[in-house]
Amino acid sequence: MGPKRVPMRKCIGCQNMKGKRELIRIVATPDGPIRLDPTGKLAGRGAYLCPSADCFERAHKRKALERALKRPVSAEVWELVKQQLEGTVHG
Repeated sequence: MGPKRVPMRKCIGCQNMKGKRELIRIVATPDGPIRLDPTGKLAGRGAYLCPSADCFERAHKRKALERALKRPVSAEVWELVKQQLEGTVHG
């Protein structure tokens, strides 16, 4: 048996394919709210973002999260994602 296959996902910021575990998942849950999904198991439509400020800025500027989740994204959600990224980068 060969090595285990790593699930790949595309970052909505840089458009690069990376391992699912390397990215932050943001999910639009069926009951409405948009949340960060550290487990990667929440039900709903998900989007993946590299844990870098550069990818965050690119995704924000291009409204990539709105397109990926197929719904408007509030400023509070963007702020939550930014805080998560800062926690990941500095923590």
